[in-house]
Amino acid sequence: MSGLVKVSGGLKSVDYEVFGRVQGVCFRMYTEDEARKMGIVGWVKNTRQGTVTGQIQGPEDKVNAMKSWLSKVGSPSSRIDRTTFSNEKEIAKLDFSGFNTRY
Repeated sequence: MSGLVKVSGGLKSVDYEVFGRVQGVCFRMYTEDEARKMGIVGWVKNTRQGTVTGQIQGPEDKVNAMKSWLSKVGSPSSRIDRTTFSNEKEIAKLDFSGFNTRY
């Protein structure tokens, strides 16, 4: 037996990209707030193509909840047309200590 505590479902990491009206509507700020409330780590940033991209990491159930938020909720003024997720994998440890906006 190792001394590591296994979180139910383990830790997950997933990259995301959100398409729609997601720039100029405080999408990054709301994403950061929501991730911190959920206890998710990672980052978010605007792209030149008018989308929002980033990475989220945390316990599988929280990552799934954040994926749902990124697909359906977003900021109050945003319009999410679609969200793509890629590079979803189990990880041994978190790569980030918090959640922040990149520029």
